[in-house]
Amino acid sequence: MSNPPIPPATPTTSLLSLDALFDNPVFAGGFGLAGLGAAAALARRGAIQGASLIKRRLLIDLEIGKQDPSYPMLLAWLTLPRPPGGFLASKLTRIHHMSMNTSSRASNDGPGHTSFLAQPGYGRHIIRHKNAYIAVNRMKGASSNMNTGEPFETITLTTLYAHRHIFGDIFKQAHELALTAQEGKTIIYTTKAFDWSQFGEARRKRPLESVILDSGIKERIVADVQDFLGRQQWYVDRGIPYRRGYLLYGPPGSGKSSFIQALAGELDFGLAIINLSERGFTDDKLAMLLTKLPARTILLLEDADAAFRNRRQVDSEGYSGGSVTFSGLLNALDGVAAGEERIAFLTTNHIDRLDEALIRPGRVDMTVRIGEATRYQAAAMWDRFYGDIDLDGNGRQRFLDKLEELDLVAGEQSDEKARLNTSTAAIQGLFLFNKDNMDGAIAMAEGLIPRIYESEKQEGLKVPA
Repeated sequence: MSNPPIPPATPTTSLLSLDALFDNPVFAGGFGLAGLGAAAALARRGAIQGASLIKRRLLIDLEIGKQDPSYPMLLAWLTLPRPPGGFLASKLTRIHHMSMNTSSRASNDGPGHTSFLAQPGYGRHIIRHKNAYIAVNRMKGASSNMNTGEPFETITLTTLYAHRHIFGDIFKQAHELALTAQEGKTIIYTTKAFDWSQFGEARRKRPLESVILDSGIKERIVADVQDFLGRQQWYVDRGIPYRRGYLLYGPPGSGKSSFIQALAGELDFGLAIINLSERGFTDDKLAMLLTKLPARTILLLEDADAAFRNRRQVDSEGYSGGSVTFSGLLNALDGVAAGEERIAFLTTNHIDRLDEALIRPGRVDMTVRIGEATRYQAAAMWDRFYGDIDLDGNGRQRFLDKLEELDLVAGEQSDEKARLNTSTAAIQGLFLFNKDNMDGAIAMAEGLIPRIYESEKQEGLKVPA
């Protein structure tokens, strides 16, 4: 016996089935929860997007990385005391997390000086500047600089878009604060991996008149540098690279580096120092550093002859002498990658080791010998140390006569050169040992005789003329 056929579902039957499904409390509860969850997710997403839109429209961010020169300026500015505001402002703008920056410097007349500067630490802070509230977020990155190993850091400033002009005022004040802190001082830069780093605290400017060179030398170099600084457009109009090179050569202790440091102070420039004889200093590192030379900074390349000990980058035993090669030095000075707006000084104690290719104009525009102490220099140095007590100049005359008698300086009217030369550094050392005692300085003048000649005399050898 066969089953009767099932009649097809009609619309009325389907509606009754849906009603029965919704009447089921288990299904209705699950569907309601799912609907509520979806609605909540949509509302949350909409709120996030709305808040992001409001933030983009109403707020503005400014991010400053640690590699930017303004980073330390901004940190110093954030330590300034803020003018008192209302009760709410004073509560909101408190900085509860600080970090310490300690620096020390030596002193010639004391144990030295150590300064402590408390700066806003890592995290979020709120400050108030000219009726504008600014959120400060100082963050330390998880990654670090591959060259220095220091972790990346950023400071993000956030304020209302309507107050965006406040950023310009902040950085103007930060820059003025940095200039005030460095006023009367010279910043010394040294190399750190492939970048420049300030070497300690800025040093007090050395007066140019405190460096005593032979007659006319100092004035000639200073006049040439000042003429160069005033002729930038002249170089541009003629398509000439705007850079100037100087080579100072002579024996150690003659005042080459001291003069360059004093010149930087006179021009209100910084001083960036590279020692070419440093082991591991490669051509690419030299080229990279010269492209990053800080603005208004004199470049000092010490021991320029070191590059000539390594004309070939690799020999049978690897690197020989310094790692900077002769060709690398030439390319850095005036190659395609050489920077402009640059004043460079090269120093060497052995000019005979230098190649004519280095000394040609364009690489070295002025070559000056700064040699052993002369009678003119000895007299000027005496006046600086004992001029206030040697009022009649009698002590100076006795000292100069003593130097001439010992053949350390040539006579005033003589065309002959002294046989036993001494350096200005040695004379200064003698004066420092005999502060306020000019008779003691005269009595100890024999100590200025170079030791090599003293040993030769004791052994009965002939001192060369």
